[in-house]
Amino acid sequence: MVANSLPKPSTSTSKKVAYCLRQRMVKTRPIEWLVSFARTGWRERMRCYLLFVLLMSIAATASGDYEITPESAQALERGLEWLAKNQGPEGNWSSTDLGLVSTGVLAFLSDGHAPGRGQHGEAVQRALDYVIDNAKPSGLLNIATSQRDMYNHGLSTFVLGQAQGMTSTPDNRLHITLGRALRVIVNTQCDDGGWDYRARRLGRGHDLSLVVMQAKALRSATDSGFDVPEEVVDAAIANVRDYYWPRDADRAASEEQLRKTPGQFAYSKGGGGETIAMAACGVVCLQEFGQYDDWRISKSMEVLLQAIDELPEPRRDGTLPFDAYTFYYASQALYQVGGATWDERYPKLRDYLIASQNLAAANEAAHGSWRDNGANGGGKVGGRPGELFGTAVACFVLAMPHRYLPILQEPDTP
Repeated sequence: MVANSLPKPSTSTSKKVAYCLRQRMVKTRPIEWLVSFARTGWRERMRCYLLFVLLMSIAATASGDYEITPESAQALERGLEWLAKNQGPEGNWSSTDLGLVSTGVLAFLSDGHAPGRGQHGEAVQRALDYVIDNAKPSGLLNIATSQRDMYNHGLSTFVLGQAQGMTSTPDNRLHITLGRALRVIVNTQCDDGGWDYRARRLGRGHDLSLVVMQAKALRSATDSGFDVPEEVVDAAIANVRDYYWPRDADRAASEEQLRKTPGQFAYSKGGGGETIAMAACGVVCLQEFGQYDDWRISKSMEVLLQAIDELPEPRRDGTLPFDAYTFYYASQALYQVGGATWDERYPKLRDYLIASQNLAAANEAAHGSWRDNGANGGGKVGGRPGELFGTAVACFVLAMPHRYLPILQEPDTP
C-alpha cells in the first residue's frame, strides 16, 4: 500500500474485535469455520482466541440500536431475497452493465455471504462469474457502450477487490482479473490525474464522478494486497482538490480565504454540478486516499448533512432517500467521517429504507425491492437493472454496520 493510501485509524476497539470474529464465522457452518480456523497459524489462532475473550466482555457495546434494529435486519433479508429470486440464470439481473451486476455482488458481500458458500453463496458466485467471464483480454470490465468504460470498470474493480479480501480460499481467476483491471486504471489515468469515460489516456480527465470510481477501486485493490504506484495516488489527490468550488469567493483565492466561505465539490473543475452526489464523491475520494484532515471534507459534509436533515417523509413504493448513485456515495461519506456524524444521521437513512421498501409478499417481482429513484426525483436506471441498482445499494447501506467488507473494516493501528 502506498503512503498516501493508509488505513484510517480505528476509533472503536469493540468494533474491531467484532469484525475479526464475524469475518471468520458469519454465514459459515460451524464445521467449515473450525476447519478454516485450524488451518491458520498458531499466532493467528491465539490472537483470535484473545479477541474472542475480549469480545465476550464488551459484546454489549460492539454495536448499538442506533445502527442495527430488528426492523432493519428484516428489511435487509427481504432485499437480499429479492436479489436472489430475481437474478436470472445468467446471474446479471438482465443488465449488461458489469458495474450494476457488481453492486449485486456487493450487496451480498456486505452481509457476509461468500461466493459459493452460505445461504446466498450461489447467487454471489453466479454474479461474480458473470463479471469475470466478461472481462476483456485487456483487463477492461465493460461490455456495454465504450462511453461507460470507466464507470463499469471502476465499480467492478472495487467489488472484485472486496471479494478478493473476503475469500478464504484462493480464487486464481478472481486474482488475475483483479490484477489486470488494476493495470487498466493505472494505465488510463490522464495527465491531470483524472480519468475519461473511455478507457484511454488523455491530457485531461472528464469529471469527478469518474475519479471517485477509480479511487475506490485503487483503495480496494491495495487492501487486497496489490501495489499502486505512489505517483498515481498523488496525481489523483491533486486532481480531486481541483473540483472544489467555493460558493461566495474567488476560486483562485488563498486556502485561508477559502476556508472562511461555504463551498463543496462539484462535477466540473470550472464549477457547475454542485450536487449532493458530488459533495459526497469528493469526500469519499479524499478519505480513500488517506486525506482525512483535508478542510474541504467538512465543507462538503455540511451540504450532505443538510440534505439528509431535509428529506421528506418516505413512501412505501421503493423510493430511496436519494437516487442510487448519490445514496451509494453519501452513505460511505457519512461512514468514513464517522463519529457523531454517523451516529446521528445513519439511523435516519436506515429508517427511511425500512419505511420505503416495497412490501407485496404475493409478488416476488416487487416484494423486498427498492428502485433507482430519489425522494426528490432523480435516478437514471430503469426496469429490472434499476431495481437491481436500488435494491443492491439499499442492502449495502443496511448492512454497513456489520463491517464485513474490508473497505469498512476499522483496522488495527501499529
